[in-house]
Amino acid sequence: MIDNNLVRKKREFQFMDGINGITGLYSIAVLASLQYVNLSYGNFVPPDLIWYPMIASLVFLFFNFRKRARCFAGDVGSVTIAFWIVTLLLILILKTENLIWIGFLMVYGVDAVMTILHRIYLKQNIMEAHRLHFYQILANEKKIPHRLVSLIYFTVQLLCSALIILFYPVLGWGIFVILLLVLMGLYMIKFPMMNAKKCDVC
Repeated sequence: MIDNNLVRKKREFQFMDGINGITGLYSIAVLASLQYVNLSYGNFVPPDLIWYPMIASLVFLFFNFRKRARCFAGDVGSVTIAFWIVTLLLILILKTENLIWIGFLMVYGVDAVMTILHRIYLKQNIMEAHRLHFYQILANEKKIPHRLVSLIYFTVQLLCSALIILFYPVLGWGIFVILLLVLMGLYMIKFPMMNAKKCDVC
């Protein structure tokens, strides 16, 4: 079950590459959270195994975090960084025997699952390409600059990770549930945006 859920994350990373900067920034948000836990609570992996992909993501951002990106991660890059992150998360989960760390992927996880449910409701083939992720609506429909959308996802994920690290010892899974409900509520903002777009077309 753990393997299936985490492996699914690999595919989700591929769709992020269409928004300039989001793959690199989101990867750094997750990796930075993992490294904090790694250095603060005992190494679950050698630190370099987290530093290296962080450095690679920074180099990638130099070319990708632009108004007109000079390069993209593509399928190979997206799958590679997703595999690396999922592997690190799986190691941490197995060593601590605690699933709370999946919260380090919470922002995009909520986006992905809610979008799948939305597409099922619309009776769409969930295996086909689409533009219904919240970040796609923000960037493509509402014309919010790609880099701003990327920074929003980066910041919100870092905040969620920090709150999990800070409050899990006190609230347990309660902090996960609170953040989950907040993110699901924020996702619902997507639908008025889509309705407004339809009205504009009309």
